[in-house]
Amino acid sequence: MIAEWFTTHPVAPGVHLTAEPAVHDFFRANLYTVTGRDRDLQVDFGVGVAPLAAALPLSGRPVLAVATHAHVDHVGGFHEFAARAGHAAEAASFAAMDEPGTLQSWFGQERAGPSLARLPSPSFRLADWALIPAPLTETLAEGGVIDLGDRRFAVLHLPGHSPGSIGLLDEAAGLLIAGDAIYQGGLVDDIPGADIGAYCATMERLRHLDCALVLGGHGDPMTRPQMQAIAEGYLRARG
Repeated sequence: MIAEWFTTHPVAPGVHLTAEPAVHDFFRANLYTVTGRDRDLQVDFGVGVAPLAAALPLSGRPVLAVATHAHVDHVGGFHEFAARAGHAAEAASFAAMDEPGTLQSWFGQERAGPSLARLPSPSFRLADWALIPAPLTETLAEGGVIDLGDRRFAVLHLPGHSPGSIGLLDEAAGLLIAGDAIYQGGLVDDIPGADIGAYCATMERLRHLDCALVLGGHGDPMTRPQMQAIAEGYLRARG
């Protein structure tokens, strides 16, 4: 049942994308597994309606779990990992899985249709589901580095969608894992914790960022020109 709930495919050398096809597209986040020489990096964790870790293409080496932010669609399986990292601005939400930090109550309200196209198991009841607290064991900040042995990711603080939104940049590979800082399909800036001014500053930064491939928290991978077009469109609309 676990394997049937998730889909996984490669998106870059050493990087796989896992998703939950039966989750409503508003909450269907992209979860990225990066395999490294000394340890693996797991970025984001879905909605938590099915066990995640066993379904991921992990190498068996130690894993650092990094949540790009604390929203419900990115933290559901975060508690399954022993080493957990995120930005300090949202540490309280990771620890308590509180409202409005996670927007947990939004999932299941079926504002735009059913949250789940099907159930992850016959016994699953959405009314009984809740996020499980996952206190950080490590905080990340602008300028920090995540070292996997054969590749390094610089931590970028990219607020706007949420106060502690982060991205991870592998400069050597030209790869940005962007979380919900930027993605295709319409950016969300009208939710609790969002800040349009901060989002504009993040868009200004991203439009100048040197990278070849951008992996957003939702939607398809982007080229740098595609990222620039989204950032510049946002700045025209909101700046």
